[in-house]
Amino acid sequence: MAPVPGSGLAKGLAVTLRTMTRKTVTEQYPEAQPELPPRTRGVIGLFEENCTVCMLCARECPDWCIYIDSHKETVPAATPGGRDRSRNVLDRFAIDFALCMYCGICIEVCPFDALFWSPEFEYAETDIRDLTHERDKLREWMWTVPAPPALDPGAEEPKELAAARKTADKLAAQEQQRTDRPGQEDPS
Repeated sequence: MAPVPGSGLAKGLAVTLRTMTRKTVTEQYPEAQPELPPRTRGVIGLFEENCTVCMLCARECPDWCIYIDSHKETVPAATPGGRDRSRNVLDRFAIDFALCMYCGICIEVCPFDALFWSPEFEYAETDIRDLTHERDKLREWMWTVPAPPALDPGAEEPKELAAARKTADKLAAQEQQRTDRPGQEDPS
């Protein structure tokens, strides 16, 4: 069956007519702030206290846009006769958002939960060289990171909690048995 000439044009005009009669949903951005989804990827925030300067984020970044500088400090021994330890101290942590492609690899590979997605998106600059943000700015964005979503009440209990609960119940049962036998002394 051959298509009717002009049917495509009629369908297109019908879509246009339907769209023209609907109410617009345009938000006037600077005056009205958009309502963002809860886990929006805006910018990366740094929780500096958790950073151990392991450099995994910088090594795994495909764009090489994370700059980290550190130095080693000697920590005196905690006990007499113990040996001194050395630890890395963070001097500089910067991310060049002109290069960053927001893939999130740095956040995923961080073993110490020092990097998080912040929903902040208003960090435009007039000069591209100003898009390299240092740790003080990244720290400011950390406080805008939303809390993680609540656990699903229908999900099964994590294995770690189940094992800990089982051990605690076992110890409580042993303690209960000791208190139930008042005539016997504790062997320890």
